[in-house]
Amino acid sequence: MTRTPLTVLAPELTALFDAAGLTAAGVAGHLGPDFTEAMHRGEPAAVRYVTSDGSTLSRLIRVFILRDAVPATELADLVGASLTTRLLDSGAAVSDLHGTVRMALDIRPHVIVGVNRWVFSDADASMTPHVPGPDHVLGVGAASLSLLQSTPVTPVGSALDLGTGSGVQALGQFGLAESITATDVHPRALDLAEATFAGADARVELLQGPWFEPVAGRTFDRIVANPPFVVGLPEVGHVYRDSGLNLDGASELVVSQAPGYLAPGGTAHLLAAWVHTHDQSWAQRVASWLPDRGVAAWVIERDVADPAHYVGTWLRDESIDPRSPEAAARTEAWLAHFAEHGVIGIGFGFVAIRNIGDEPSDILAESMPQTFSDPLGPEVEEYFARTAWLRDRSAQELADATFLTRPGLARENIAVADKDAGVGFAPAALRLTRTDGPRWSHDVDEHLAAVVSGLHPQGLSLAETVGLYAMANGLDEDELVQAAVPAVVDLIRHGLVLPAELAELVE
Repeated sequence: MTRTPLTVLAPELTALFDAAGLTAAGVAGHLGPDFTEAMHRGEPAAVRYVTSDGSTLSRLIRVFILRDAVPATELADLVGASLTTRLLDSGAAVSDLHGTVRMALDIRPHVIVGVNRWVFSDADASMTPHVPGPDHVLGVGAASLSLLQSTPVTPVGSALDLGTGSGVQALGQFGLAESITATDVHPRALDLAEATFAGADARVELLQGPWFEPVAGRTFDRIVANPPFVVGLPEVGHVYRDSGLNLDGASELVVSQAPGYLAPGGTAHLLAAWVHTHDQSWAQRVASWLPDRGVAAWVIERDVADPAHYVGTWLRDESIDPRSPEAAARTEAWLAHFAEHGVIGIGFGFVAIRNIGDEPSDILAESMPQTFSDPLGPEVEEYFARTAWLRDRSAQELADATFLTRPGLARENIAVADKDAGVGFAPAALRLTRTDGPRWSHDVDEHLAAVVSGLHPQGLSLAETVGLYAMANGLDEDELVQAAVPAVVDLIRHGLVLPAELAELVE
């Protein structure tokens, strides 16, 4: 039994879109790069201008992406009389007394994990003036796209999408997971998610309820969650972003409870936000949400906003004019709440967690401010493989192991104008930098750079490589080995250097 008539019409509608070229690539090719960017910026007049040729794809773009009002006869001409009737009956489209219809929902094409998909969600304010209501169901936003990019795309047995919304993250697991479960506290979200899944011919178990309650007692090989992580007052203004928990309570709840729902070796991939205060570092705060045993966790802070910027951003998100009296009242209450709790900044990023059994937890929380374009999902999986290798070895075993430098690793010699000499350049820094993935860069000295350059997976061990370098340069071998081991561990954590046993990760 389906939850909504949308589910019944979704396969026919998405098949029609696919045949007509109303895909992400089809729309971009039809509009061209400049007008595609205008569409992404929310400039409908420019898109309307370039779709005035009367072609079928142009008309579909106007009706379903711009959500222009058209005579019912035109919609029937585009999608057929039967589908038009069902769109109206389901509430996906609405009509007025003059026989004019307009799409009330957003059914937009996207590429999800390399596959053309269509996501059913509530209409946003990108193309028409719109103030999202409390029950608004979000479509594909920047946050959901970033989580898709940071989630591995390797096959797993079971996957859970906690707080599925319109179904974006669960859709990303289709074809990867043998079984998918999606939960949400919001019935309307489950209605739209069901239509999204039907349009993709994706079989997903849908369960209603808050947080992890619908899956109590169960475990999963992969958990993904884009929870309502907005940091603010303990109230719910919009169900898609407000949890009703104080400050970063939603992120704390999901991060702290996710390990209990992971199967052995299972992983969780979460979006989260956390507060910065004078009393505690953000890294300590998030690490305190995780257990002392049983997990490897990588917490990545991608951005930090000051309280005023943060509040302004989320007021604009709900289409509130920051100059309005309503915005003034909301801003004052929000900022006062932050001040009361000592909040000086709000961080945002990813939390990746792996079940490692009964071992002591291995938690790294760090900032990743650098710009990069490669998906983060493969890096997350490789990170867990690298840290698992490190956990199993003593300092002596590390010294006796063989390693390789990552393919594409760059050595950067930085020099700046020599102020003292008044001419030429003086050395300023020596760096090893990855040219793939998150582009990690480490400052090193000449000794470590030379040792790294001498590593070979079929060659000498780390200790032997250091020994040769020490002998050639008149240095104390034991002291240099003791200094090299922790330095190489840091390079392994960020993938600049890899154990020979993990060479297949970069082949």
